[in-house]
Amino acid sequence: MKSHAPNWKVVCLPLCVVGLVVTLVTWASSSPVEKTSPPPTFVETDSLTDTVQQVDRFFEKQWTEKKTPPASTVSELTQLRRLSLALHGTVPSLEEIREFESMQGADRLERWTQKLLADRRFADYFSERFTRAFVGVAQGQFIIFRRDRFKAWLSEQIQENTPYDELVRKLIAGEGLWTGDPQTNFITSAVADGNLDRTKLTGSTVRAFLGQRIDCAQCHDHPFDHWKQSDFEGLTAFYGQVEVQVLGVRSNRKLKYEVEDRMTLEQREVAPRVPFLTECLPAEGTLRERLAEWVTHLDNRRFERASANRVWGLLFGIPYIDPVDDLPAPTDLSQSPPGLLDILGQDFRENGYDIKRLIQIIVASRPFHLSSESESESADQIDTATYNWALFPLVRLRPEQIIGSMLQASSLKTIDQNSNLIMRGRRFFSELNFVKEYGDLGSDELNDFPGTIPQALLRMNGEFAKDNGSASPLNSVGRIASLDVPAEKRIETCYLVCLTRLPTSEERDYFLKQYQSATNQQQRVKITEDLYWALYNSPEFSWNH
Repeated sequence: MKSHAPNWKVVCLPLCVVGLVVTLVTWASSSPVEKTSPPPTFVETDSLTDTVQQVDRFFEKQWTEKKTPPASTVSELTQLRRLSLALHGTVPSLEEIREFESMQGADRLERWTQKLLADRRFADYFSERFTRAFVGVAQGQFIIFRRDRFKAWLSEQIQENTPYDELVRKLIAGEGLWTGDPQTNFITSAVADGNLDRTKLTGSTVRAFLGQRIDCAQCHDHPFDHWKQSDFEGLTAFYGQVEVQVLGVRSNRKLKYEVEDRMTLEQREVAPRVPFLTECLPAEGTLRERLAEWVTHLDNRRFERASANRVWGLLFGIPYIDPVDDLPAPTDLSQSPPGLLDILGQDFRENGYDIKRLIQIIVASRPFHLSSESESESADQIDTATYNWALFPLVRLRPEQIIGSMLQASSLKTIDQNSNLIMRGRRFFSELNFVKEYGDLGSDELNDFPGTIPQALLRMNGEFAKDNGSASPLNSVGRIASLDVPAEKRIETCYLVCLTRLPTSEERDYFLKQYQSATNQQQRVKITEDLYWALYNSPEFSWNH
């Protein structure tokens, strides 16, 4: 008899093919971005808490001396909104709010902060903030300057929590091609019309990393500060040997830095020289390597203070000392007690220039938890309280924060790197177009800026606001309107999604009457659309508070 046993090769081959196809389809349809975030950055709680307490004691002493009592502490939901706006550039989603509410323990805000810092959205958002500070917003000469590559590289460095001093050294001393070695775009950003503007590099370096404005000393001694023209020239000489070639950014030791002498109109050579802390300048390395080591030297307190002031500004909307790039010289700590930037700067230095740790300290301190509302009706007292950080500052949201919040409010689920490709693309192009129409703040985004009527009209009547304010099965307006829940719950959900808070009893009663007057589903949908439009365009939506 012939055997009727199956031919396993014939049977298995089609199954393998089917399995392979299923695997490929599943892979292709999934998000191209890895869905797992790196574990949160945990720090030594005791040492972090010690620094937070030191910061709090500094402010408590200041409030007592100035006779300025601090405002009350805000709710956790308000702190949640502040954290999301500061670290991700958007309000939290309803999904995130529910997740936070489900967390247990008195330290859940600290744990939530760690979660936000581990999220890729933090690295992407902060990389844009740093990119603006380091190279500005101009796209420059595309052939030799790739701002997109530079920003993406910064995002990777932030995500990996690269020590900030190491990151800065890479920017100042980096060599290579601007596409393969994106840090070199810090150098090529100073190229205009084929020429490298070394004075621009000097100004950017000192402003961004030391918090000092010495640009005025490029042509003459500074009229209001101690900076001399020779100081500017000596620093610029450290960039004298850098050149931008077809093969990338390189150091050429044969080059000399020369300037035109105003008296003789002849070229004179300038030797590299630093204006202070000469003992911190290493003798070995290329000129830019030596400059990078001096800028980030452990004894160069200007570096740590400028870093702390900039991060404080990004979290609060305004820097502790304004402007962010014109700080006073550090005081002698043997003669006077440390100020806020000294406290934060010392912890920053002693803990490996850890940006995420610095952020955790600042958002855990009392000023970040205070209300923006003052019990005083006196304008002078309110100004005094604001100046002394006894109130959380009222600050207009940046354009990216406004469009980011409008986008997130249009969805009940979190919009992030794990969202589908259509949603991510919609966010990218919507943000690009909105910022262009709304007005880009440029590299000086920490300066105060007034709101304009066209900006308000764009929020009220713009195409994006119109699309997201009209109910559909794909946006939050349509989904909330279709919920089979009491009107009170529908109102609460709208407030949570847009303003990250529950409505007051007065607000709830007002809109409840609107819903009670509705006789059919179409009218209820229209009321929900009107409610959303009102919340979108409320001052509360477009301010950090």
